[in-house]
Amino acid sequence: MGQITLKQVRKSFGDVHVIPGVDLDINDGEFVVFVGPSGCGKSTLLRLIAGLEDTTSGKIHIDGKDATDLPPAKRGLAMVFQSYALYPHMTVRKNIAFPLKMAGMNPAEIDKKVEYAARVLNLANYLDRRPGQLSGGQRQRVAIGRAIVRSPSAFLFDEPLSNLDAALRVGMRQEITELHQNLKTTMIYVTHDQVEAMTMADKIVVLNAGNIEQVGSPLELYRRPRNLFVAGFIGSPKMNLIEGAEAAKLGAKTIGIRPEHIEVGSGPWSGTVALSEHLGSDTFLKVDAGELGIMTVRGSGEVNVHTGDRIQFAPQADKVHRFDANGLRLD
Repeated sequence: MGQITLKQVRKSFGDVHVIPGVDLDINDGEFVVFVGPSGCGKSTLLRLIAGLEDTTSGKIHIDGKDATDLPPAKRGLAMVFQSYALYPHMTVRKNIAFPLKMAGMNPAEIDKKVEYAARVLNLANYLDRRPGQLSGGQRQRVAIGRAIVRSPSAFLFDEPLSNLDAALRVGMRQEITELHQNLKTTMIYVTHDQVEAMTMADKIVVLNAGNIEQVGSPLELYRRPRNLFVAGFIGSPKMNLIEGAEAAKLGAKTIGIRPEHIEVGSGPWSGTVALSEHLGSDTFLKVDAGELGIMTVRGSGEVNVHTGDRIQFAPQADKVHRFDANGLRLD
């Protein structure tokens, strides 16, 4: 089991309200990603669930039981931090086994659990090495192994890939996703990287200044962002947001169109290409479109457009997003 429910959870530091009041349901077995800009409260919310921070008010239920005042060790959760926090003088085997040894588990059972975790994480050949003899990705796997052996109700990941280079991050992203599919255990994952959120999550929770802006599947957030904040945060490159006459034509204060939903070659809009990036399969254009502003356009790698060219382009009509004066979705 790994069902977690937050009911009007608040966290304040003096007069500063970091989490003004959050309601959230996390279902058993879900992979949930908390995403948002730096300082939005995502790590604080994770620490409240873990018990590493005390709630100012509200309730946290884990598997139907009130865990609000329980210490971390009693919540049945396992945390994986940004820093690996491994013991450098211990072997991989001893690092993974450490929480079980501290809990007084018998050695035979410890060995069984360590071997299982090592097999799941492809660490079987590294059990007798020390952390200093491992790559960053392998060290992060050891930290995850230390969590797996505890057989938690849920895994809590606090930006675990931030210390890795780009190539390793992609690889570890895939490994954690596969781990979730194999273990079928609830996972809550914090990141500021919306690409990580989109590729890993069953459900994304978008946070802004401690408030939940939207909860939904990656495609739900991509296709129907409920407000301007989500529209501008989810998607890479970012959605183009346009105000003025073009928005008024469609009965909106602001309209949004994603770079991949713009057709180049003809149409009502025109501009000068300020930057052209040919990346093989894709071409990204920055277009100075006058009153529309600087527009980002994503086309195929075959688009024969260069910096300084004058182009015409048009949005796909059924892909335009409309927002009112309060920044809320109109349809």
